[in-house]
Amino acid sequence: MDSTLLEIVACPICQGRLVFDKATQKLICHFDNVAYDINQGIPVLLAEQAIPLSNVQEED
Repeated sequence: MDSTLLEIVACPICQGRLVFDKATQKLICHFDNVAYDINQGIPVLLAEQAIPLSNVQEED
């Protein structure tokens, strides 16, 4: 994930900072405890497609 992109993108729910998780290849919002998929290098930042972190950890 490009570090410049990480500085620009924000959580669509709270507008908080997102963190790239290398293990799951997802963008994580620790404020809302949700993750966002990255499809073909493009973050899917839609609130209705946010994945609860508890579900992300179960996928591993």
